[in-house]
Amino acid sequence: MKIIYLTMTTILMTAVGVWAGDDAPTALSNKEAIDLVQTHANYLWTLVAACLVFFMQAGFALVEAGFTRAKNLINIMMKNLMDFSMGSIAYWAIGFGLMFGASASGWFGTTGFFLSDYAPDGDPWVLAFWMFQVVFAATAATIVSGAMAERTRFVGYLIYSVMISAFIYPVFGSWAWGGLFNGGGWLENLGFIDFAGSTVVHSTGGWAALAGALVLGPRLGKYAKDGSIRPILGHNIGFAALGVFILWLGWFGFNPGSTTTADKSIALIFVNTNLAAAAGAIAAMVVSWIKFGKPEVGMTLNGTLAGLVGITAGCANVAPGSAIVIGLVAGALVVFSVMAFDKIKVDDPVGAISVHGVCGAWGTLAAGLFNMGGTTGKIIGVQLLGIGADFLWVFPTAFIMFKLIDKTIGLRVTPEDEITGLDVTEHGGTAYPDFEVSSAYSQS
Repeated sequence: MKIIYLTMTTILMTAVGVWAGDDAPTALSNKEAIDLVQTHANYLWTLVAACLVFFMQAGFALVEAGFTRAKNLINIMMKNLMDFSMGSIAYWAIGFGLMFGASASGWFGTTGFFLSDYAPDGDPWVLAFWMFQVVFAATAATIVSGAMAERTRFVGYLIYSVMISAFIYPVFGSWAWGGLFNGGGWLENLGFIDFAGSTVVHSTGGWAALAGALVLGPRLGKYAKDGSIRPILGHNIGFAALGVFILWLGWFGFNPGSTTTADKSIALIFVNTNLAAAAGAIAAMVVSWIKFGKPEVGMTLNGTLAGLVGITAGCANVAPGSAIVIGLVAGALVVFSVMAFDKIKVDDPVGAISVHGVCGAWGTLAAGLFNMGGTTGKIIGVQLLGIGADFLWVFPTAFIMFKLIDKTIGLRVTPEDEITGLDVTEHGGTAYPDFEVSSAYSQS
């Protein structure tokens, strides 16, 4: 069978026009043909995975839209569209170079800006790698949107989206992942484990979201004068649920795609990703059922996402049984975290800080605790160092950024605009015009 496979591979590569020299088609050696097939498979897998991660933008948009009010739907869709659009250009110009450029210091890259590593006659791998990385940068930026929903000026959103994609996310990314291309970060050199980004992507987005929510303050009417919490219900749980399913699917590109290699290692990553998501959903459902007397849908949906975030760091280095434990803890943790932030009056309409910031930190620690190769005090110490370094870089930097935006162009809409809804005041439209007209008619 091996001889048949090698022969067919050689014939196939010759038939599709693989040339061994400049002047004449020649059958490649078996090894050359196999290596070329593997290279092409790596390109294809990486780009397909990038498509799956890009599709997560739709998932995030639906989750945020579903958990918030109908009068802000256009605004939420515009934000999720534009953070990827603005972020792509910012990451092309600056972010990718900071994250993956050559780095003598281990703190940030200094080459590769404007995709200058690509040459038409050179190795095109940088294009595939950039495409996979830009969708990760967009994920970090769009996480922030949910925590700041329903009260943020659109122009302020565009500015901070660019800053996260161009500067905040890439700098920490260079510390942990720079060696994946031309760089080499100080944190990865210590042995930091974060395979697909529980901290690099998710906690970065979560801590930036925390900074933004604190600078903005809560939505009008969220907290009463006596300190009680007034629930502000989302307008379409169907949107939110569909968004979670899309995100679950997209995570099969997010985690396995981080191999950037089409080989058998992705099987374990797929299984771990799925098991952790399922366990997170179950844990959140059970905990919310105990706490509230009913299996609460919003908490259960966020528990699914918490499990996915939690397994992202250790998806390649923990066993399936450990993935279940990681997901169970994340699913329970997100319920208590959401309640804790609400108690201290940090208004996060979608639970982004808890899902991504808190559960991202848990997942990064868990990657060391459940490491199949064994765990040591040094491994745990490096994981804690990475978690702390991310918070100490992202939160203060994002807080200063949001404060500057607030003091210059303004970050929060007026109370009148917030009451009216951002669809009308920021974009001059309504998401459900027929519904509003019929409602008005029926009340006249």
